[in-house]
Amino acid sequence: MLERVSECPIEGAMVLLSGRWRALILYYLSKGPMRFNALRRANAGISQQMLTRELRALEDAGVISRTAFPEVPPRVEYALTEAGERLMPVIDALGAWWSQTQGRQVESA
Repeated sequence: MLERVSECPIEGAMVLLSGRWRALILYYLSKGPMRFNALRRANAGISQQMLTRELRALEDAGVISRTAFPEVPPRVEYALTEAGERLMPVIDALGAWWSQTQGRQVESA
């Protein structure tokens, strides 16, 4: 993850949610546990390498968990942790704000 430059708690949250994909990954995981390929299909345009990097960053931050099942072939699922569940109202609020802002811009155009 990126290093913080201040002690502002908002900066920490923004570092966690930085980039194009992390909030989207959290949004899809809020619907329930998902496997890697299901997440990749849900996030069209993300490369396998980028998805792997973002999942690791979110796991390191403690907002998602990775469960590997001892099966052949191997099965791995990702899910929100308790901390990730507590983050979802923020993600939902950002989505609602964006929808309201864009709706006003369309009406005035």
